[in-house]
Amino acid sequence: MYSVSSQADSSRPFLTWQRILDWAQEHYRTRTFAKDEKIPARPGLLYLVQRGAVRLVGEAQVSANGSSSRLPRINSEEAFLGFVGAGQPFEIVAQSPFTLQAFAHVEQTSVIWLYWHDLDNWPHFRREVLDAFRLQHQRKLLWLSTLGQRRTIDRLLGFITLLVEEFGEPSDDTYYLPWSLTHAQIGSAIGSTRVTVTRLMGKLRQRGLIRTYGDNLIAIPAESTMLQKRNSAS
Repeated sequence: MYSVSSQADSSRPFLTWQRILDWAQEHYRTRTFAKDEKIPARPGLLYLVQRGAVRLVGEAQVSANGSSSRLPRINSEEAFLGFVGAGQPFEIVAQSPFTLQAFAHVEQTSVIWLYWHDLDNWPHFRREVLDAFRLQHQRKLLWLSTLGQRRTIDRLLGFITLLVEEFGEPSDDTYYLPWSLTHAQIGSAIGSTRVTVTRLMGKLRQRGLIRTYGDNLIAIPAESTMLQKRNSAS
C-alpha cells in the first residue's frame, strides 16, 4: 500500500523535479484544470500530473457489421480506465475505433506536457518515467485478471481492492480511496450497471469487506485478506 503523491516526493530527487517544473513554466508547458474539465491531450506527447488526479476514460465505436461501411456505427458508453496520480506520467493512444480521453478528476489538477525528446535534458528522469509506465502496465495486467472473474461481485471487490491498494491513504484501521467514484463509473469499469453496483456495494458493506470513509469515500479494512496477500508479495 502506498500513496502516489508521497512516493513521488520521497523517491524523486527534488532538484530534478524542481528543474522540470521551472522548465515547464518557462516554456508554457503547464496548465491547471477544474474538476471534470477535459484535458486536451493528444497522441505522441508525454504528460505528467503535477498536482491532483487525472481520470482516464475510453470509448469504442463498434460497427454492427465490419463488412459494410453503410451501416450506422454504435457509440458505446465511456468506460473508466483508471486514475493517474500526482507525480505519475500518462499518454494518449489513438487507434480506431478506440478513443482515449483524460479529465481532471479533482479541482486544481495541474498537468505538464512534453515531447519525448525533451527528456534528453534529464536522463535519470527519463528512466523514472519508463519505470512508471512499466509499473502501470503491470497494474493493468492485474486489472485484466480481475475483469476475468465470472461473478460481478468478485470483479467489483477486485476492482476496488486494486484501486485502494494503488492510491489508498491510511486512516485508523482502514485504507480509503482519496477520490470519489460514482457507481456508474465503477459499473463502466467492470462491465456492469449502476443499479447492480449499488446493490452489490451494499452486500460488500454488510459483509464488512468495504466501508465508507468521510464524505462517502470507499474504504477497505486494513486487515483485508486481499490487501495482506498483495502487501506481503510486494
